[in-house]
Amino acid sequence: MTSVGNDTKTESYSYTFADLADERTQDWPLVKSPWNVIALLAVYLLMVRYGPKWTARYKSLQLRVPLFCHSFAMIFLNGYICLEFLTAARSLGYNFGCQPCRVSYNPDEIRIAAAFWWFYISKILEFADTAFFILRHKWDQLSFLHVYHHSTMFLFCWIFVKWLPTGSSFFPAMINSFVHVIMYSYYALSVLGPRVTKFLWWKRYLTGLQLVQFTIILFWGFQLIFRGCEYGKWLTPIGAAYMVPFLFMFGKFYVKKYSVSTVLKKAM
Repeated sequence: MTSVGNDTKTESYSYTFADLADERTQDWPLVKSPWNVIALLAVYLLMVRYGPKWTARYKSLQLRVPLFCHSFAMIFLNGYICLEFLTAARSLGYNFGCQPCRVSYNPDEIRIAAAFWWFYISKILEFADTAFFILRHKWDQLSFLHVYHHSTMFLFCWIFVKWLPTGSSFFPAMINSFVHVIMYSYYALSVLGPRVTKFLWWKRYLTGLQLVQFTIILFWGFQLIFRGCEYGKWLTPIGAAYMVPFLFMFGKFYVKKYSVSTVLKKAM
């Protein structure tokens, strides 16, 4: 990733906080203009709206090889992002509790900003998960939770890479990347057939891990607010509040899918 010089002038837009954007990331692909985000999000939502109607007319596809290749690529991409955050933050002596934002061209600071850009791009690549559900006729997996998760995470990641690709932002992004390494490992193994799927008894714990992730990020956001951390004061409360619906929806999904089924199995 090539850094932007200090004397580069950022083109201004008429939307709120445009003048506060981080100057280092503005010339990186799909960052500067909000219209890129609007267009990509519109295409995704149109796919969700009309894709099932179109594919329902045709036979469902297995797509084992594309699914495995996509999952394998996402494992390595998220692993790379997680390691970049961890190693660069350690080199900079970053504080896990409260790390103020700073616009610096230190190589390790640029590594963190670049890792945020890749994190943002990974959320675009995750739209393929939805496409696979549609092409495979997995209508039950095309839930409100799934669509809400993918669309809003994409939007939030753009906000972070444009305005706050530094400071304490690395912590939730690092955790999320780590969880996605485990999640896509499950996806990759699940398409290998019955000989492998019988060992995937730990699926319920993957959902549990996601709930732990949201809980950690929620309390992490609260401690930033209570400590008066100088990191992203306008975005931290929004980010913390953003975790609440995830906890509710993922918790509801967990109870419905696992707790109820466990009770029924014991009753049989």
